[in-house]
Amino acid sequence: MNNKILLDASEMPRAWYNILPDLPFALDPPLDPETMQPIATDKLVRLFPEKVVELNTSRERWIEIPEPVRELLATWRPVPLTRALRLERALGTPARIYYKYEGTNITGSVKLNSAIPQAYYLKQEGGRRIVTETGAGQWGCASAVAAAEFGLECKVFMVRISYEQKPQRLSMMRAFGAEVVFSPSNETSVGRGVIARNPAHKGSLGIAIGEVLEEIRSGAGGKYLFGSILNTVCLHQTIVGLEAKLQMEKAGEYPDIIIGCHGGGSNFAGIAFPFVADKLGGKPLRMIAVEPSACPSLTKGQFRYDYGDLSRTTPLLKMYTLGCDFTPPAMHAGGLRHHGSSPITAALYHHGIIEAKALPQTHVFKRSLEFLKTEMIVVAPEAAHAVAAGIDEALECKRTGEAKTILICISGHGLFDMSAYDDYFAGRLKDEDYAVAA
Repeated sequence: MNNKILLDASEMPRAWYNILPDLPFALDPPLDPETMQPIATDKLVRLFPEKVVELNTSRERWIEIPEPVRELLATWRPVPLTRALRLERALGTPARIYYKYEGTNITGSVKLNSAIPQAYYLKQEGGRRIVTETGAGQWGCASAVAAAEFGLECKVFMVRISYEQKPQRLSMMRAFGAEVVFSPSNETSVGRGVIARNPAHKGSLGIAIGEVLEEIRSGAGGKYLFGSILNTVCLHQTIVGLEAKLQMEKAGEYPDIIIGCHGGGSNFAGIAFPFVADKLGGKPLRMIAVEPSACPSLTKGQFRYDYGDLSRTTPLLKMYTLGCDFTPPAMHAGGLRHHGSSPITAALYHHGIIEAKALPQTHVFKRSLEFLKTEMIVVAPEAAHAVAAGIDEALECKRTGEAKTILICISGHGLFDMSAYDDYFAGRLKDEDYAVAA
């Protein structure tokens, strides 16, 4: 039996799906940190490419993918959908497990789906320079590749713990011409302030975001390409779920459960959002966002307005948050170490349309090794959260005898994360609960 469901190039989506027109509620607007009123567009376009700002509030259901962007996406898309037959047999489950593996492009992660269009928008408006941040390095690599494709300069503030843990991603960014500094750095007052209080600080996305914004506002030039949270980024990632939906139809299947890892929310959005309208229409569909128990923004955060950065200079977003001053412990799933969540994902969770669960990292690594030994893919620590939850659901099906169909998004490969597996084998990985870590 062929376990791969393929699409040909002509079937790759020509438009992204915008969930905003289909939501049964209105999102609360971003607030200006100076006035605490809805922020003016002209302030946002000083930070982000104009098209990113425009799409963030668009009410068009379908947004055409620009042809130059589509041509670049087509260098690795459409991505196959795979049925995990060997994993099913090993688990002895009646569940049917499908996964969308987003680790097949040069950067090895889902992030390139948004970095390419954002860099394209910046080039179209005459921009020359990208300034951004990265947690585990996937977004930094994607930004560096996209910058090189469009002839843009690129500077990346990389969270220090990942800068130290993941030197291969650092090397990839530099190979594509990006300047990379660890955060907190001595290059900004935000970074210097953190270092003054704690010279050994391992950094956080909140700190790195503050450094990016300070650099842009200082007159050094550049626009911020953002890797998650923003509505526009979630929009770009829906190409994953749109492909998966068509592939499931080809397989004669429809998912009972959809699972994606959750940090800022864009990866989960990519696989889940194209199915949300079905859920709202009455489909008995479960969608589960899986986060680390050490940084559980959805399951233990507060639903309120908060800043995206430690320095409290970003627009405020209504989201689930652990607080902008929260520094997660130095776990290996660096891409999930964000204190806040996408406003759309947060609202869906708040209204009970999606579910969320938090898992400890030792359980996540144990499950990812079960997947590795059957499906022959080393998954990134971030994606391993989705894999772990998927296996847990499949084992629940084994217990109950229910033959459910499970769809998992694997957001990237873990070939640059083998030190994390080394730590697991050596017993150095510890489970840190949020209440203790905070």
